Amino acid sequence: MMSLRTERHGSVGDIDVDPHLKITRKYEETVRKLDGHYGLVKRQLLRYQSSITGLFPVLSTDEHVGSVRESIYCAAAVWSLHQAYRRIDDDRGKSYELGQSAVKCMRGILECWEKQAGRVEAFKANQCSKHALHSKFHLYSGEVVYSDDEYPHLQIDVVSLYLIFLVQMITSGLQIVYTQDEVAFVQNLVYYVERAYRTPDYGMWERGSKYNDGSPEIHASSIGMAKSALEAINGCNLFGEKGASWSVVYVDIDAHNRNRSIFETMLPRESSSKDVDVSLIPTVSFPCFSTHDECLGNNTKENIIQKLRGSHGFKRFCRDGFMSPKEDPTRRYYRDGETKEFENIECEWPLFYIFMIIDGVFKSVPKQVEEYQSLLNARLKKDSYGDPCVPMCYTLPLDSVEAEKKEPGSQRKVPCFGRGWYDNMGGSSQRIEVYIENQKTDDEEDEEEESCSVLFLWSQAMYVIAQLLTDKLLHVNELDPVRRHLPSFNRPRKGGRYSAFQAKTMAGSTATDLVVQIVLMAESMRLQAVMATYGIQTQTPHQIEPVQVWSSTELVRVYQRLGVDKKLGLTGRPPRPIGALGTSKVYRVCGMTVLCYPLIFEVSEFYLYRDMALLIDDIKTELQFVGKFWRLSGRPTVCLLIREEHMRDPQFKEMLDLLAMLRKGHCDGLKVRIGRLQNLISSSCIEHLDFMNTVDTSEMSFRKFKQLEHEYIGYQSLTDVPRALQFAEPFVILSSFNSKPTWEILDNLRSTEGLHARSQLLGVLLKREGPDYEFAGTTVQEQLALLYHQAGCLRHWAAVRHCSSLLNFTVDSISPFITTVLVNGKQITVGVIGHEETVFDKPMTPKEIQSVMYNTIAPYDTIQAVLQQEVVLYCGRLIGTSPRLFSGILKIRVGWVLEAMKVYLKISTPAKGECKPLEHHSPSEVRLLLHKILSVREWAQQEKLTPLQLRRLEGCLCRVPSGFYRRVWDVVGRTGEGLRVCGRLLPRSPTLSNVTRSEINFALLVEQMLNSIHRPEYRQIVVELLCIVSTILQRNPELTFRSTLEVDQLVSEANTMYQKDNGVEKVDDMTSFFSAPYSTTTGYLARAIVNNILQGKGELSAVSDCENSLDGEFCRIS
Repeated sequence: MMSLRTERHGSVGDIDVDPHLKITRKYEETVRKLDGHYGLVKRQLLRYQSSITGLFPVLSTDEHVGSVRESIYCAAAVWSLHQAYRRIDDDRGKSYELGQSAVKCMRGILECWEKQAGRVEAFKANQCSKHALHSKFHLYSGEVVYSDDEYPHLQIDVVSLYLIFLVQMITSGLQIVYTQDEVAFVQNLVYYVERAYRTPDYGMWERGSKYNDGSPEIHASSIGMAKSALEAINGCNLFGEKGASWSVVYVDIDAHNRNRSIFETMLPRESSSKDVDVSLIPTVSFPCFSTHDECLGNNTKENIIQKLRGSHGFKRFCRDGFMSPKEDPTRRYYRDGETKEFENIECEWPLFYIFMIIDGVFKSVPKQVEEYQSLLNARLKKDSYGDPCVPMCYTLPLDSVEAEKKEPGSQRKVPCFGRGWYDNMGGSSQRIEVYIENQKTDDEEDEEEESCSVLFLWSQAMYVIAQLLTDKLLHVNELDPVRRHLPSFNRPRKGGRYSAFQAKTMAGSTATDLVVQIVLMAESMRLQAVMATYGIQTQTPHQIEPVQVWSSTELVRVYQRLGVDKKLGLTGRPPRPIGALGTSKVYRVCGMTVLCYPLIFEVSEFYLYRDMALLIDDIKTELQFVGKFWRLSGRPTVCLLIREEHMRDPQFKEMLDLLAMLRKGHCDGLKVRIGRLQNLISSSCIEHLDFMNTVDTSEMSFRKFKQLEHEYIGYQSLTDVPRALQFAEPFVILSSFNSKPTWEILDNLRSTEGLHARSQLLGVLLKREGPDYEFAGTTVQEQLALLYHQAGCLRHWAAVRHCSSLLNFTVDSISPFITTVLVNGKQITVGVIGHEETVFDKPMTPKEIQSVMYNTIAPYDTIQAVLQQEVVLYCGRLIGTSPRLFSGILKIRVGWVLEAMKVYLKISTPAKGECKPLEHHSPSEVRLLLHKILSVREWAQQEKLTPLQLRRLEGCLCRVPSGFYRRVWDVVGRTGEGLRVCGRLLPRSPTLSNVTRSEINFALLVEQMLNSIHRPEYRQIVVELLCIVSTILQRNPELTFRSTLEVDQLVSEANTMYQKDNGVEKVDDMTSFFSAPYSTTTGYLARAIVNNILQGKGELSAVSDCENSLDGEFCRIS
């Protein structure tokens, strides 16, 4: 052993380094320190790198399984030392050796993944576990070691981490990507991570939800890393400075923005089951730097420090059972409620002390660096070479568990190392050996050395990076060549032909100085002449030539050629729509200059585009969105397309008002500039799609937007323009025809002129005879399509909606709006009241959404199948711009939201007036109604709503007071068996064992119980009752309920007392009680609770007499 020590390279642990020593010290000292780190890297990292694949294992003793995540961090550590050696003139070849070792690892990962190119292709269409890239490979052959059933491979963060370090290393000068096939594959990895915002995965800890039951969930850490990867790789030339135009990687800016907005919305929470998780430290700090919102990042870190930091390291998350003495390593998954056993005995990981040291260096906070260095040094061990060794984690000896649970922090933790074959940090392996160091005295050196014979390579790699930084051998800019740690507008300006995430570089400019450029495009010269009479200057497609105007669908066709590789079976970009940010660039493609108009101007099969008021609102929203989220160099250029059919709309004057406002240079506080495209193009963001130069375009033809030609230019003003006809017909329901013979339906179709009536008759015929049934020379399907168009032109919204539903149309791009609602901590249910509801608790594909709408809603209410789609769309938009409207609403039950609209229409209709059915309102009116009912608290008093009306509206919205679910948690904990409402029990056990007080999943359980109530006003009374019970229990800590708390019985008793005291005839209907003011119902509900206690259904934990307590401070609720 001694001979080994004399021949080895110098150890970092042998060097007594002044922490304030500067790199400018004499050359020999710098070389000596670097050589010390070189020796450490050789002994602790490169020693375990596979000579064939270049991969690293999780633990130094594993000779079979290579782990992608650990390999990336080990490669990063080796590359960091390579960067440090570049500072000195004569490194004796060490810098090159280290750089090539990092290249070998990164290429090894790339080659392993290239073998799974088919999975990447399938994942682009369906983001699920069975198509995920593997994160474990055989250490020497690079082959698959675990099937999808044996191991949770779906880990978006791993692929994102790889892309980040790939860009960092290429930027530093390393050559990692060699061929065009590899370029195409990396481009497809970008497509792989683009939808992280809507892909439930197993996360950094490879277990999914904290219950370890095999279920994935959406993780903020995965989304944040994907967002960082997209930023880093956008415009990156994978061949480095010598690369060609076809080796550049492109990123969908709208996909990046969705990841960014959803990530920042989720923070500081990690997922639905984990309100705090240490995986967010490497996400918001090194290596990802996923947010530059200082307040948000600091709040996230402070939340982690407050809840997870311990004396030996950081817990991964609350109730984490991994490596705990109470965990059964022979079982892959936990039993229901088992996580309760791990509370307060979670393992602590010193690895994250290292992340906090590095964070302190990047943030230039010496105090933080010193604090965590001190904590880390106290936990370091020595290996057989005398080198510092960072234990994987610290755990409790089995005999200390109970004492620790009683008094957290009182027991000594011991280092825990994996021994032998250990392949999965998530613990899903069926063969696990764990070695826990016994408590030792300082003299037991042999045992101390034995305890560090197994290295956790992730920790050792991070230790190397931290030491290089704190020893001043490595600058943060060398560790982060692309300047991820700086906000985009502070990074060095990128030159070249490709868009970059960075703001303007003019002196004094900030991201809020942005001006949105607007080009007004008229469909014809006749329309242009009319607009000119009102002082609004537009251009026609002919006038901007040679620039072409395209639909965004044409741009989708172009991007489908990006990343195509026939050898690997890759088809390029999936046919996903181009969003508002993507259409705000000017494109150079195949020698053409192209401007695209936004999706809101597309003529869709869905009827929303026919509502001018909705279009006006969408234009304002689109401009605000672009102005708020634009992060690229150059100004955004938005093409507003004005069609002749807009000119004939009755509300076109409102459109003119909007254009007049834009002409003045502002739009609701946003700076805008209307001008000729030829004048605006020089300051626009221009994207060169050079990859098309390598594509055979001989068979491709691009459809540009065509200008309408008229012999007569025309109208002098809007008064000369023929208006769209207004159509009115009596509202009739023809349900009786469901039982009539087909010939009678056909006779009525021939004689009926009413559009809504015809749509209903065609619906009966469609259901009975099918879409291909012919009469009058056309099929039912064709008749419906024609009627749909006629009703749309006449703005007959009931008929339009009915036909749209019968044709099974769905809202364009509805899926992202559902995802937006979900990541804001809400759920959506769709369905007709009184029938089964479908819960949207995870992102869904458009096909899945269409299936739900037309299989669970349409059979019971045809029009609601499209009305509910409208509401889902509007909720997705509103929650992004006005999240306060949804405060107190956890589950948006769309069927009940429509019921709330109907309730409000009845309230707002004069007593003798006729209430216009909801389906006859225009889409813009429905959106206004939604905003109105969601903001009911703001206007209820002003419009003098009665308590019953307010309860009905709030009950339909399923809104609860602030802190309600935590109050219910406290109530359940003070009952013997739980709560029962309308026959549905919320049991005390195992509910309190399975979930924690602040968990979203507990709130969802409460909602499931409340959803069994079918009267919205009754639901609100139950909510009031539970709040009162919580207040009573809070003020009387000695009180508990012996068995189940029967909520219905308490409400019934309160109602009986109310009727008796107010002389109301005793009836089962509780409407009079529900109509009483809140102060009145509170009193009666409190009396019912007290009576329940006096009848012996409650008990005191201390020796006390309930009856005698009533004249004191008992049951205080004020």
